[in-house]
Amino acid sequence: MSKNVVNPIILADIPDPSVIRVNDTYYMTSTTMYFTPGCPIMKSKDLVNWEIVNYVYDIIDDNDHMNLQNGKHDYGRGSWASSLRYHNGIFYVAFVAYCTGKTYIYQTTDIEAGPWRRYEIDGIYHDMSILFDDDGRVYMVYGGGAIKLIELTADATAIKPGGLNTTIIENADISGGNSLAEGAHIYKLNGYYYIFIIVWPRTGTRRRIEVCYRASSIDGLYEGKIMFDDDMGFNNAGVAQGGIVDTPDGKWYGFLFQDHGAVGRVPVLVPVTWEGDWPIFGDNGKMPTIMPWPADEYTADALIKPDDFTDTTLGLTWQWNHNPKNSDWSLTARPGWLRLKSNKCNSLSDAVNTLTQRTFGPKCTGSICMDISHMQDGDFAGLAALQDQYGFVGIKMANGEKHIIMAEAPDTTKEAGIEGQRIYKTGVPETEVEAVPTTANVVYLKVDFDFTDAIDEAEFYYSYDNANWVKIGRKLKMSYRLSHFTGYRFALFSYATKAAGGYVDFDWFRVSAL
Repeated sequence: MSKNVVNPIILADIPDPSVIRVNDTYYMTSTTMYFTPGCPIMKSKDLVNWEIVNYVYDIIDDNDHMNLQNGKHDYGRGSWASSLRYHNGIFYVAFVAYCTGKTYIYQTTDIEAGPWRRYEIDGIYHDMSILFDDDGRVYMVYGGGAIKLIELTADATAIKPGGLNTTIIENADISGGNSLAEGAHIYKLNGYYYIFIIVWPRTGTRRRIEVCYRASSIDGLYEGKIMFDDDMGFNNAGVAQGGIVDTPDGKWYGFLFQDHGAVGRVPVLVPVTWEGDWPIFGDNGKMPTIMPWPADEYTADALIKPDDFTDTTLGLTWQWNHNPKNSDWSLTARPGWLRLKSNKCNSLSDAVNTLTQRTFGPKCTGSICMDISHMQDGDFAGLAALQDQYGFVGIKMANGEKHIIMAEAPDTTKEAGIEGQRIYKTGVPETEVEAVPTTANVVYLKVDFDFTDAIDEAEFYYSYDNANWVKIGRKLKMSYRLSHFTGYRFALFSYATKAAGGYVDFDWFRVSAL
C-alpha cells in the first residue's frame, strides 16, 4: 500500500548523493571522505528504503595520510562527490581524492558484486559528473564557480587527447551574488543538456539553493534558473546538490541533501514535474506538504545495524577510520568477538583500526560489551562519538589500574584560529572529564545521541550488568565541522600511548532509536 514520504528520507549522513535507475532498481553512491572501504553502493526499490550492497574500493592508496601514520591524516579529504552512471551494460563511478591529487574512474558489469576496474586521471576534476552522449562521445562536467567541460575517451578511462576542453558557464551563481557554485550533475533529455548545481548565495539568509542550467548543445550557451529554494523549516539550511531520477512509471524526483547539523548531510526526495522542458522542483521551488511515496512499501536492510561479531567478515555498515592495519584486528582470534589490538599513538584522532558506523536522528543510542582483561599500561579503549570535537566513554589503563573515563577532544582547530576549516591537528591527548576506578574485566559502555532540532548533544554511560546504567562525565556539545566533513559516528577503538601489544575484545555492538 502506498504511503507518504517524510523528508529527510534518511536522517543520517549520506552526503553528495548520485542516484540512477536500472530497470526497476535504484542505485546510489555517496561521498566517503576518509572512511574505508569507500564509496558505498546503496540499493533501493522505491528511492526511500536503502541498503548497502557493496563498496567501490577497499582503499584508495597506501600512503601516510590514509594510514594515519608519521603525523599525517586524511580527515576532511578522501573521496569526494562521486558520479554514478550506467551505459551499455557497464556501471561507472568517478570521484576525486584530494590527498592523491587524482580523479578516479571505476567500472564494472556487476555493481553489487564487482570486480571493479580502476583508472586514474592526474588532476582534480572537482565534483565531476559524467555524460555519455547520443553520438558516442563522453564528457565530464566539473568545477566550482566556473563550470567546465572536458572530453573523455570513448571507453571513459582517460582524458581524450585533443578533445573538447572548455568553460561552459563562467559564473554559475544566478542568485544575485558571485558565490561558490559546484556539485554539477549533467543529463541529456529531450534534446537538452541539463546541469544541476548547488549554489551558496552571498545575499539573503538561505545557505543552499539548487539551480539548473540547460542548453541545446553540450558547449552552450547555457541559461539558468533557480530550481529549489527551501529549508523545510530547518535553520535556513537549504536543500541542494544532487540530480534527478525517473521511476518506471514516468515520474521524476530530485534526490538532494540538506546540512542537518551534527548528524551530517541528509538526503531529501523532491517531486519534479516538467513545464516547457524545464524541471519544476516541488511546488515552484518549495517542498510540498504531502508527498506520495513513489512506490509500494519495500523493506530493505538498515544503513546502521547491530552486530554480534559471529561472522568472519565485517558487515557492510562498518567502515574504518582511515585505512585499517589488517594484522591488528580479527573476528577469528576469539570467535564471536571483535578483537582490536592497540597500536601506539597519542589520542583517538590518530588511532588506527577505529571502527565506525553512522549515527542517525532524531535520537539514537549505541552500546558495546567489551572485555578489557588484556589491556596494558597506557592503553585506552571504548566507544566514541567521532568527529573533530569527539567524546568517548572508555577504559584507561595506568600504573596497573583501570579507570572508566569520559574524555573529550581538545579544540585544536579553534586554538589555531582556523575553526571549521579542513586544517586539523591530530595526536593531541584528550581532556579527561571524569574517571571512576574499576576492577572489572568486562564492562558495558553506551552513548546516546540527540539531534532533535539541532540540539546536537551526546551523553555517555557505563554499566556492569547491561541493565543499570551510570552516567559519566558531561554532555558533549557536537558540531559539524569541515575539518572532518562528516556527521558524527559511533566508533569502537583501542590504542596505546606507551607500547603496542595490548588488546580488547568486543562481544557485540547494539544500536537503536531512542
